[in-house]
Amino acid sequence: MYELDEKKYLPLLFIIPILVVVFLFNLYWKRKKQEEFGDLEMIKKLSPESSGFKTGLKFVVLTLAFACLVIGLVNPKIGTKSETVKREGIDIVFAVDVSKSMLCEDVAPSRLEKSKQIVSQIINQLVGDRIGIVAYAGSAFPVLPITTDYGVAKMFLQSMNPSMVSSQGTSLDEAIKLSSTYFDDDKKTSKLLILISDGEDHSEGSNDAAEEANKLGLKIITIGLGTPKGGPIPLKENGRVISFKRDQNNEVVVTKLNEESLKVISKNTKGGYINGNNTKEVLEYIKKALDNIEKNEFEAQQFTDYNSQFQWFLGMAFFLLFLDVFFLEKKTEWLKKLNLFNEKA
Repeated sequence: MYELDEKKYLPLLFIIPILVVVFLFNLYWKRKKQEEFGDLEMIKKLSPESSGFKTGLKFVVLTLAFACLVIGLVNPKIGTKSETVKREGIDIVFAVDVSKSMLCEDVAPSRLEKSKQIVSQIINQLVGDRIGIVAYAGSAFPVLPITTDYGVAKMFLQSMNPSMVSSQGTSLDEAIKLSSTYFDDDKKTSKLLILISDGEDHSEGSNDAAEEANKLGLKIITIGLGTPKGGPIPLKENGRVISFKRDQNNEVVVTKLNEESLKVISKNTKGGYINGNNTKEVLEYIKKALDNIEKNEFEAQQFTDYNSQFQWFLGMAFFLLFLDVFFLEKKTEWLKKLNLFNEKA
């Protein structure tokens, strides 16, 4: 296994093709000027020590040195083995509502994007906890199983959208049922479900599902997104709003925050509810809730012994730069005798 420590430097490698083009253009320009000056064969006789091969070799050496410097800055790391380590934390599943009503922009930039921001920032303040992600609308969809890889979790989180769940509507009970399967049967493990939604529940079994979750020792914190006044659901094309969702009577659909259904779910599992429109308040609320939950020891697989490899590439870069000092753009006597590169005039 390997990882790149500073990926931000990788785009510097795109400079190399530009340098190649400039170098080739410079050779072409020199040749054209020599042709204008006189006969090429005569010019070669006037400068018998000049070596075209050495010029190309110097460019290749300098280009390789630059590439090694960039890779050294990126600092590739190699993991030599996977081992089981013990950590202390809790199991957390984020259930994110991706129904079309979450596209409503009564909360900037939209309810769904606000959900992603909240989850991402909650993940940023976690230490040692295992997390999973569920997406739901009319049905629930497993996005990411329980893991300790927060980077992968945030990557999957950003890809979530209404199209990933075929059945539209909002079924809170499906979200709770699927989330419950993420946790181990061991009741000693602290389990937390953070459910984010506008509360527009089109199912009838959310309370029953919450009660079943409570029996499993699952605590649910619900976060409501949206406003009581609500707003329309925009339909976009190429990032531009072209119309709004309409019902069977061709009336514009207005979606509103329904806090009551979310409060009932959290109450049934001895959890809590908070309005998610203020991100700072949500983060403070979640932090206090996590501090009050007992941490448990669990085993996790991780790759260890990641060793930095930048020194090899920097060493090679400096060696090539040192070597370049001794490459003069004239023919080498002992190479002339061997005539390996057809350098004889």
